[in-house]
Amino acid sequence: MSTEIKGLYRKLGAIQAEIMGLQADKSGNGYKYLAGTKLLKAIKPLMVEYGILLKQEVLDVVNTRMDYLVSMKEDKQTGKWSGKPKSEILTSAKLKFTWVDIESGEKDENLFHANGQNDWEKGLGSALTYGERYFLMKYFHLDTSEDDVDNVDRKERGRGALLEKVEKKFFDLTDEKKALTLKYYKVSSITELDFDQLTQLNAKLV
Repeated sequence: MSTEIKGLYRKLGAIQAEIMGLQADKSGNGYKYLAGTKLLKAIKPLMVEYGILLKQEVLDVVNTRMDYLVSMKEDKQTGKWSGKPKSEILTSAKLKFTWVDIESGEKDENLFHANGQNDWEKGLGSALTYGERYFLMKYFHLDTSEDDVDNVDRKERGRGALLEKVEKKFFDLTDEKKALTLKYYKVSSITELDFDQLTQLNAKLV
């Protein structure tokens, strides 16, 4: 354990200074993000070195059933879309993260909130995993812009890969289905669709 630095906040400041260079290293759905394993691999040895613990507590959990359709298909006769029903659990968790200096007992408590949607038994696990990663990234001011679901640049970069995928599926449709699809979205070409519309269409096209 390092004895050169005293005080919880000085130790946390030292950790922040050493992990400033972490960069997004994983790709998914057309964007990059900082993997939780890489983040923990960088931070945990420093926590051990400086004698710091991070305690995670679940203060409240709200589970909401989410029902939606997958594998969307169009009925040739009616022109209506249908799909296979799927249910998941959206877990909203109120969390508390507490930094503890083992040497002095000094603490720093932080309330945090995280959501996770997954299969019935995995909703809370998803929320806890997401919450831990984002708490650490926000606490140490690591760049999360690439990983932000509302990031406009991320959507635009991801749109290119998504458009290519949709175009391949769209090419295999009959001329009638192509015309109906374009009419539905009120465009003359699928290249005019935005990221969210392409995401929706990609789910419909099997």
